[in-house]
Amino acid sequence: MKSSAENVPPGAVFVTTRWTIVLSAGHKSSPQSDHALGELCQTYWYPLYSYARRKGHPKEDAEDLTQAFFARFLAKNYLEGLSAERGKFRAFLLAAFKHFLANEWDKAQRQKRGGAVQHLSLDWKNADEKYQLEPPDPRSPDRLYDREWALALLERVILRLENENAPDKAQLFQRAKGFLMVGEEAIPYAQAATELALEEGALRVAVHRLRKRYRALLRDEIAQTLADPQQVREELQSLQAALAPPSS
Repeated sequence: MKSSAENVPPGAVFVTTRWTIVLSAGHKSSPQSDHALGELCQTYWYPLYSYARRKGHPKEDAEDLTQAFFARFLAKNYLEGLSAERGKFRAFLLAAFKHFLANEWDKAQRQKRGGAVQHLSLDWKNADEKYQLEPPDPRSPDRLYDREWALALLERVILRLENENAPDKAQLFQRAKGFLMVGEEAIPYAQAATELALEEGALRVAVHRLRKRYRALLRDEIAQTLADPQQVREELQSLQAALAPPSS
């Protein structure tokens, strides 16, 4: 689904976002707000699973807790009592999950696995493999939740960028997207151009266009999780800080 803000130039004010659609529903849900909330949860569920693991819950319990949380979260009005976190969906979701862990762990533990209605289809196999590959990190589960959130957001941006490209440009995109992830000089343009049978100048133009669109989609994706679009720059800085390596 393309958001209404997707084609707005960088720096412009975004009017409608997924999170503002959810908030505008207030105490009532609507097909539009339910869909918007479901999209947000589908994109950002892994940081909660990772958070549960880092809080000491084993794999099976973390799966049960995350799934049970979303079953309740999508079925109940979780906007009440959490007004301080409403501005950012990132903070709101973690606060709601903490509340769930503190107050509903016993209920979730009594449920049989698979007994809850599954509102989201979650990839548990890849989630555990991903978690096992993560290097040790001394930062708190809260700080690492922000890091996982930032990584999930970047994955979403790359997916949107890939979906925008024509199928016949797939090979070019797969090679050129490497320039979005690493430093300017990390991948020799001449080598990449030779592999793609392109002129080096043509590849540089393609990468420049991808970078420009990448930045626009990044801002848009961040805006989708904010109640106040004016906070995009602040949230971008926070997520960049979360991706920085831990200080020694």
